[in-house]
Amino acid sequence: MSTNENAALYFVDRHADEGRADKTAFREAGSGRSLSYGALAFETGRVADALARAGIRREERAAMLMLDQIEFPQIFWGAIKAGVLPIPLNTLLATPVYHTILRDSRAAILFVSAELLPAVLPAIQGCGDLRRIVVIGGEAPAGAETFDSFLNGTTPVPAIHASPDEVAFWLYSSGSTGQPKGVRHVHGALRATSDTYGAQVLGIAEDDVVYSVAKLFFAYGLGNGMTFPMSVGATTVLYPGRPTPDSASNILATERPTVFCGVPTLYAALVHHWETAGTHPDAPLRTCISAGEALPEQIGKAWRGLWGVDIMDGVGSTEMLHIFLSNKPGDVVYGTSGTAVPGYEVRLVDEAGRDVAPGEVGELLVLGASAADGYWNQRDKSRSTFEGHWTRTGDKYELTPEGRFIYCGRTDDMFKVSGIWVSPFEIEQALVSHPAVLEAAVVARRDDDGLEKPRAFVVLKPGQDKAVLAELKEFVKDKIGKWKYPRWIEVVDDLPKTATGKIQRFKLREEA
Repeated sequence: MSTNENAALYFVDRHADEGRADKTAFREAGSGRSLSYGALAFETGRVADALARAGIRREERAAMLMLDQIEFPQIFWGAIKAGVLPIPLNTLLATPVYHTILRDSRAAILFVSAELLPAVLPAIQGCGDLRRIVVIGGEAPAGAETFDSFLNGTTPVPAIHASPDEVAFWLYSSGSTGQPKGVRHVHGALRATSDTYGAQVLGIAEDDVVYSVAKLFFAYGLGNGMTFPMSVGATTVLYPGRPTPDSASNILATERPTVFCGVPTLYAALVHHWETAGTHPDAPLRTCISAGEALPEQIGKAWRGLWGVDIMDGVGSTEMLHIFLSNKPGDVVYGTSGTAVPGYEVRLVDEAGRDVAPGEVGELLVLGASAADGYWNQRDKSRSTFEGHWTRTGDKYELTPEGRFIYCGRTDDMFKVSGIWVSPFEIEQALVSHPAVLEAAVVARRDDDGLEKPRAFVVLKPGQDKAVLAELKEFVKDKIGKWKYPRWIEVVDDLPKTATGKIQRFKLREEA
């Protein structure tokens, strides 16, 4: 029989065999709870046994609506050991979206943190495939059970035999363009990301302590907080609460991570927070990474000024599982997304599928071993996204003569002004470089002649008022060109975003 390539053997069980049974795998900021690699191997074996005892069969789905807590890796890897497909769910969705996902995935069991019960309980009506509900960290309502009772009487069982090409888990896309889609990932994809980005860009090492403000329920956070540290036996700091400048500052000071994984929105908020306070926490950071949206140049430079450490901005997707295009250690150019991660190939194509020349804008295609197996129950979308070995990202990029990639925006977000492609992101970056602006988003709006022009929504920094709007238009003209300036600028309290920090420009377009 072929070798068992169940991903849990490599990421979980191997560490006890290699002498890391007592090493801390996960610890929760604030609670004092932690989990060693040996305990993780034991507990994941119990979860696999409990799933079998509960009648949850191989290839059935286990929905996970969970905060970042130490039960998360137990359940995720325990399900993979059992051949059951875990589906981590975004913890910030609305009840009707949970109903849609539970029905679409036909989840047989739901694991839910007690704090999230109110959002999901009304969503289970009409979900006929859902047979068990397991509550973590609190009392179970009628018809559900606690995690402790679910595990009662279990003994660890070994991981089932699996091939690297077998589907191991699903993720639902973050929905920056609408309804989420079920993305199916195989066992081999997890190792593919840790062997490429984890080892060759992040340079993850056993003595690292990783803190990711990006949560475990989506691809970027899953790699940061589980796949990469677990590939080498490092330690992850988990935080169940919402990432804010205050909570992130506190964790940096008390947990002292060496690797910090953020998103541009939080990096901007932290820089502003610390510059206002005149101080920042002390932590032995050796590297910082960013993804989700392109990182504004001045935020990267301000961060480096505070910490003496660069932020390696990169690009990934739920479909590719993690980052495939990135700045590298010692090779960071702010305002660019860097170059292809070793192990991946990328190309830019026009609407006809032809490669574009440097200096032109094209859609980014990527080839790599971490690509998803396809979307669940969405055949047309699978065919249009996964073209043979290549995956269409839906992102528009420009290739510089030096071979670096500059983000221009989502394919859906691009528009033409005076016959020339305009990148909303370029205008947004110009706007946020003004000292009065905290965040900005740009969409197309038709003028009185029916022609598309840029419309901006801005969040101003505290203490600023609308008097600054008049100078913003001139500021953008001077910075990036007279025809690119926003014809309309509107001040808003906040911008619509996914839980991963991506601006949902489609909502602003609908509003416009």
